[in-house]
Amino acid sequence: QVQLVESGGGLVQAGGSLRLSCAASGSIFNVNTMGWYRQAPGKQRELVAQIATGESTNYADSVKGRFSISRDNAKNTVYLQMNSLKPEDTAVYYCNVAQNRRFGGYTSYWGQGTQVTVSS
Repeated sequence: QVQLVESGGGLVQAGGSLRLSCAASGSIFNVNTMGWYRQAPGKQRELVAQIATGESTNYADSVKGRFSISRDNAKNTVYLQMNSLKPEDTAVYYCNVAQNRRFGGYTSYWGQGTQVTVSS
């Protein structure tokens, strides 16, 4: 069982920056990836960024060059640095951990979400 707590959301003007944090607790092992998703009102949840065990990363095309994901293994925390924010980035951002199951597949854990609002 994994619990995730996000923080760092808020209101920012276009062009500004925010840094989201996600602290994981519980049974932290066999982690496949950690990542951030977002969901805007009336839209599907989408992957924003994820980081794998080998620290390889991938990003949604819409955030490449602006967002950066990182993690601190000692603190079991994953971060999302968001720069050059646009109104289109407005959404609830959710932390995700995909934990490998012993006998195949993986279990996905979610945080409660943190609101990011970017004003024009």
